[in-house]
Amino acid sequence: MSPGRSRTGAAGASRPLRIWIVNHYAVPPAEPGGTRHFHLASELLVRGHQVLVIASSFNHSTLSETGREVVEDVEVADGVPFYRIRTPPYAGNGFARVRNMVSFAASVWRPHRFRSLPPPDVVVGSSPHLFGALGAERLASALRVPFVLEVRDVWPESLVTVAGAHRWHPLVVALGLIERYLYRRASQVVSLLPRAVSHIEKLGGDATRVTWIPNGIDLSLLRGLSTETPKNSRFTVMYAGAHGQANALESVLRAASILEEEGWGERVHFRLVGDGPEKVRLRALAEELGLSCVSFEDAVPKSRIHARLAEADAFIVTMRNTDLYRHGISFNKLFDYLALARPIVFGSNSANNPVADAGAGLTVEPENARAMAEAVRELAGLGAAERAEMGARGRRFVESHHSFRILASRFEAALSAAVAEGARG
Repeated sequence: MSPGRSRTGAAGASRPLRIWIVNHYAVPPAEPGGTRHFHLASELLVRGHQVLVIASSFNHSTLSETGREVVEDVEVADGVPFYRIRTPPYAGNGFARVRNMVSFAASVWRPHRFRSLPPPDVVVGSSPHLFGALGAERLASALRVPFVLEVRDVWPESLVTVAGAHRWHPLVVALGLIERYLYRRASQVVSLLPRAVSHIEKLGGDATRVTWIPNGIDLSLLRGLSTETPKNSRFTVMYAGAHGQANALESVLRAASILEEEGWGERVHFRLVGDGPEKVRLRALAEELGLSCVSFEDAVPKSRIHARLAEADAFIVTMRNTDLYRHGISFNKLFDYLALARPIVFGSNSANNPVADAGAGLTVEPENARAMAEAVRELAGLGAAERAEMGARGRRFVESHHSFRILASRFEAALSAAVAEGARG
């Protein structure tokens, strides 16, 4: 992100705000899934703001209803108010998922749904997909309050690059129009991607209104956890996160296969924790390759994931080998890994590299199974003290740069700027 072109934080809010955050897939720590907005909301509540997170009752990570009793009303989850909207179920990435997205957006769009609630001062629309962000913008417009867009991924470019959709597919064209519309309508833009500002500006956004706020870690979740390496019988390499197309986990399985062929089957153990649309196919590939050093495990809620991560000797994460990541990355799982003070094998060609910045592991070409296998073998061959120092550097890095307490200050400043601008105009 160009120095001087985008804001990275400012003074806190001048008055308490009523903030609505719309994120289709947001969940509290008791459930598997993304907890970014739970943690940001928690910090904002401590600062005296009123916050409501608006999400679906259908869990994107487990592809199931959460079974909660409170739907279409406010539920306080671990201190943070959530408003859950019922949406149709889906599995995979076909029409049913698009219907789920559109249903959520259409429900958010209807302000009468929230008429019993005190109106907000600002509405944030997060973009795990653009339909939800559009619904948030339309809600803000109906309520005559500022709209803040949060850019998590660059849509529809991600759909073309990762999923292989044709650039002139009607859905891709429609998303492109929505993307341009949202950049122009947003009072402020929060980007998780550090190099996305030029893309946003090219499509009509104002670079001076872009704030970079990456993912982070709530360090209180790690209280009582040891950062010392466990005494595993095999060198344990763990991945914990989504099993989707963008995660390129096939290359991790092929790295495991290479190590088995080289006689490392009894010395290394790959543990893949999580769920997603690719998990069935990945299990089948592991069986086809005859892998004995790989195990698949169910998704774990955020409140318990760090205890699971503490069982690893090292972590592994990769991405698709495309130029999509020229805008940068902000993988939530990466900051959990760094916080656990373990070395990381990172398959990346992204514009930014937190693992390299922290000196907390080895970076290899993404989707390069042989390079990954060699990196795992190199980490396993290091002394325990050297691996511990790599991990400690990662822990210090997230404490300094990715604590949600620090990130919430930037978020608060962006929201305050949007509200102040709305009051002037």
